[in-house]
Amino acid sequence: MTVSTFRPRPQTDEIARVTSTAAELLEVLWGRASTAPASASQLRVLLILEHHEGINLRTLADSLASTPPSTSRLCDRLQASGLVERVVSANDRREVHLYLSKRGRTFLDDLRKRRERELRAVLDLMPAAKREALLEGLEAFRSAAATRIHHEAGTDADTRSA
Repeated sequence: MTVSTFRPRPQTDEIARVTSTAAELLEVLWGRASTAPASASQLRVLLILEHHEGINLRTLADSLASTPPSTSRLCDRLQASGLVERVVSANDRREVHLYLSKRGRTFLDDLRKRRERELRAVLDLMPAAKREALLEGLEAFRSAAATRIHHEAGTDADTRSA
C-alpha cells in the first residue's frame, strides 16, 4: 500500500502573500540590474510609449493616473535625456504626440537584457521541475492579469462614454 501525504490546496491569501514577496525580491534583483538614467515613474512612461506609439499627453496622463502638468514635466526630463521625442500634431498644433526615441528603445532593450541576466542567475538555482511549474503558473497569471486589465479598461471606457 502506498501512502501519500495530503497537501491542502494553497489559499488565495497565501498565494497573494508569496507573490507579493516574490515581486519585492524581483524589484531588488531588477534594481541591481539597473543603471537607469530614469526613475520608476519615467520608466513607466517609456514602457507605455513603447506599446502606444504616438500617444498624446492627456491619454498618457490618464494611463499614469496623473495630471497633464505632472506628466508633461516627466516627459520634459525624458526628452532632455534623449529618451522621448515630442511631435506636434499636423491637425492641431496644441496636440503633441509622444514617441520613444532610438536612444529610448536602446535603453529599454539593454535594461531588459540586464534584468533577464539577473533572473537567469536565480532560475539556474531552481530545480528544472520547479522552473517548469513556475513558467506554467506565470503564463496563467499573465493571462488572468491581462484579462482583468483589459476588462477594467473596457469598463472605464464604457463609464466615460455613458
